[in-house]
Amino acid sequence: MPYLVLADGAVFRGEAFGAWPGERAQTDPLRSGEVVFNTSMSGYQEMVTDLSYAGQILVLTHPQIGNYGWHDEESEAGKVLLHGLVVKELAAGEGSRHADGSLAAFCAQHNIRGLSGVDTRALTRHIRRHGTLPGILCQDLSEGLAWLNRGQAEWPGLSPQRHWVYMATVSEPYEISGEGPLLAVLDFGAKLNILRALQQRGMRLKVFPAWTGAAEILRHRPAGLVLSNGPGDPGGLPEIAANLAELLPRLPILGICLGHQLLALAAGGATYKLPFGHRGGNHPVQDLRSGAATMTAQNHGYAVDAESLRPTGFEVAWRNLNDGTVEGMRHKSYPVLSVQYHPEGAPGPEENCTVWDEFLSWL
Repeated sequence: MPYLVLADGAVFRGEAFGAWPGERAQTDPLRSGEVVFNTSMSGYQEMVTDLSYAGQILVLTHPQIGNYGWHDEESEAGKVLLHGLVVKELAAGEGSRHADGSLAAFCAQHNIRGLSGVDTRALTRHIRRHGTLPGILCQDLSEGLAWLNRGQAEWPGLSPQRHWVYMATVSEPYEISGEGPLLAVLDFGAKLNILRALQQRGMRLKVFPAWTGAAEILRHRPAGLVLSNGPGDPGGLPEIAANLAELLPRLPILGICLGHQLLALAAGGATYKLPFGHRGGNHPVQDLRSGAATMTAQNHGYAVDAESLRPTGFEVAWRNLNDGTVEGMRHKSYPVLSVQYHPEGAPGPEENCTVWDEFLSWL
């Protein structure tokens, strides 16, 4: 019987699906990761393939998952770095219209360990009370508890030698054709729908690996720069923040999610870890310039410290109406803005297209 064991000793039992030992030879006996939850009611395909979940165990609060099967065209990346998926009721789904297969089959194929039959709302309440916790997916409870007693430093796969961004990014640059101006995209684990949104607006794109230096980007003479979403702690990427500091006064820039956080660090601001993050498709955000409120899609565990922005040249432009955290910035002198939420809304609402419009008006 498989289990999820949390770092505080809480145990949740369920039924196995996906890639467990005995089903795929390369799987480890134990699979660890930061346990996080998402409150979206649909979009499990986009979430499973979102590289911002690299190394994490994702809990979906909606009670039935997998009911419309798996559609390959809905994937948000060509690779998968999610460690585990926890659901209440797993639907077969492969018989749904135009489905290429089932969620369970996709998880088995891409080395994702799944656990169904779990009271995911009770698990979510536990995380909300105690904060985001590391956890281990295991078949042998005694073995999982033994690892718990050894301390998190020895948990398999919890702390990669390199930052998750370097596993999520592309290995070499590539170009996407378009009739409009050339945009550079720094890929920290970019969702494909960000690229699709720019393509739909006619942009020509040059996508660069996360480690690409400022001089190499500027050599291509792009009209602007987009900084993508991505996984992990932005504070663990000082070399990228230093690179962005060189680019900040040189190009119109749009930062999204991790890109937003790294822009703040590049300007001298600070970030901090949220108690349990923002992950879902119904987070209300207010534009401080117009006063308008919109619903946004979000997936992040860190936030920008508002007070730290005072000497940076950035001002807070959007606020989260649930907890007041920074949801976006504009620079006072340069054509630079950033948002913590996802204007491409995959999954989630698509009512924040003005972000694209404002950025593209500077090109």
